[in-house]
Amino acid sequence: MNIGVDAAALGMANAVTASTHDVNSGYWNPAGLLGIEESQVALMHASYFANIAQYDYAAYAKPIDDNSSWGISMIRFGVDDILNTTELIDDQGNIDYNRISKFSTADYGFTFSYARKLPLDGLNYGVNAKVIRRVIGKFANSWGFGVDVGFKFKKNNWDIGLMLRDITTTYNIWNIDEDEYAKVQNAVAGQNQDLPESTEITLPKAQFGVSRLFEYDHDYTFLPAINLNMEFYKTNDIIASDFVSVVPAVGFEFGYTEMVFLRTGFGNFQNLTQIDNTTKLSFQPNVGLGFKYKGIQIDYALTDLGNQSAALYSNIFSLKVDLSIFQ
Repeated sequence: MNIGVDAAALGMANAVTASTHDVNSGYWNPAGLLGIEESQVALMHASYFANIAQYDYAAYAKPIDDNSSWGISMIRFGVDDILNTTELIDDQGNIDYNRISKFSTADYGFTFSYARKLPLDGLNYGVNAKVIRRVIGKFANSWGFGVDVGFKFKKNNWDIGLMLRDITTTYNIWNIDEDEYAKVQNAVAGQNQDLPESTEITLPKAQFGVSRLFEYDHDYTFLPAINLNMEFYKTNDIIASDFVSVVPAVGFEFGYTEMVFLRTGFGNFQNLTQIDNTTKLSFQPNVGLGFKYKGIQIDYALTDLGNQSAALYSNIFSLKVDLSIFQ
């Protein structure tokens, strides 16, 4: 749930908390769902780690009336066809390759979103109810639940957004198959002697964003955006304390006739300690392109897993369709 969705947002280094206003708002800031005028669907696929891991996303959103909207989305991040060698050696001590089987490990995120206008003109709020499902073959699985709350305020061409993720803390409760665990419990002396903890907790996060849309000669647009991403513990972020750590992200989108878009962004600013104990500032650049025609939008981004990885960059493609074109 930390990677992000939509190649358009990823190309802007995820700095879209304020500017999001489509079906993908269910992930970035559910208050942005009120920007939808008709039903929309979105799809995205990405491969990471030399195609070992697959990341898929699908979403649907629709207005309820002039004051509210709703949406639903699903994310899957998984590795399939992992070799299970726990039974490679039979009870006679012989290696038997026919005893090798395969399994998958995957994380699923299901999000149900609702957004509504508040009495103050331009101020909206949105709520996400999240269900987290994690599966490690037949070895272990878990269920988790969490809640997000988002706010957006629009005035002229300015947008301000606040996203509070996992405000209740998100709990995942694991169920471990003890029979399967026993097969690896003593494989290495001194390791895997005790069952892992059965509770996993995701701490709250906050994201504050500001953006402004500039229009030139009715053909050209320029959208700069900035995010302040906050985690409530000490990290390597450029602003870090025992209470909160803050890392900025900036993104830019250049548009032509609302058909062609060029994007770039910079995020994941980190203080890295070098071998001589000096500190070096690092950051992650991103680039992207987008094409829109008659309600169909295809976006591309060259990006990484962000603060979750030191992996090579990946090519991300996403599709967004305004279903009104079929009416």
